[in-house]
Amino acid sequence: MRIHAIQTGTVKIKTAQVAGRSRGFIDIFRDPNWTDWVPTFAWAIEHPEGVIVVDSGQGTYLLEHGRSLHPYVRWEVGFQIEPEQEIGPQLRALGIGARDVKKVVLTHLHMDHDAGLAHFPDTEVIVTAGEYARARGLLGQIRGYLPQRWPKWFDPTPIQLPKENFGSFDRSLRLTKAGDVVAVATPGHTPDHMSVIVLDGDTAIFLAGDTSYNQALMLSATPDGVGSDRELSIATLNAIKTFAQSRPTIYLPTHDPQSAERLANRQLAVAAS
Repeated sequence: MRIHAIQTGTVKIKTAQVAGRSRGFIDIFRDPNWTDWVPTFAWAIEHPEGVIVVDSGQGTYLLEHGRSLHPYVRWEVGFQIEPEQEIGPQLRALGIGARDVKKVVLTHLHMDHDAGLAHFPDTEVIVTAGEYARARGLLGQIRGYLPQRWPKWFDPTPIQLPKENFGSFDRSLRLTKAGDVVAVATPGHTPDHMSVIVLDGDTAIFLAGDTSYNQALMLSATPDGVGSDRELSIATLNAIKTFAQSRPTIYLPTHDPQSAERLANRQLAVAAS
């Protein structure tokens, strides 16, 4: 297998979103401080059973977010992306066509993770059932999702992660017949967020979505500022750290500027003892 880190532009957010305080979105709206521009990664797994894409990244339509009526979407996030940085053109540059992609797995349905869906009209799209229900319709828009921008053909496969232990995670689902690509429940950033673990020999490559905004925050079990349940977020981060302590693990959050370098250098989240 080979895994590609695909940077689909950059994003900036308020610092209170990166490391949560106590009052959630109140802190974010009151925070005058912005992060630097950070990457938004999507991932392509070249697997013998077919290419699997994890998250579809940003799309150029996000540059219109200033027109949104939702206060968070309008004022609390900024995007930079060029058309050639969308996931479709970047996959083609790697020699991967849309028909080569057998599955698109969405860790969650926030706008910077599903905005590239338009490039996969003939591909099965997988998302947790709870996340899909939460993001749909008017209530989804009120919560800050952009279901009105989903492609008209969008009809994902909603999955339930069964009560099946995988390492330190109590719910998981194997996504390949070989059992070497596994979805695990990592609630916190959203209540039904999932991550994808790729088993490459003895090493686990942890495609983390937004479980944390960088590796240091995972290791310190520091929750972000948008999750609705701080204790649940902390439990998930501790489960990831426990997993990384149990086997060699490369931890790759979507917005960590070091994620692509860690993948290229096979840098582990926790040093071998």
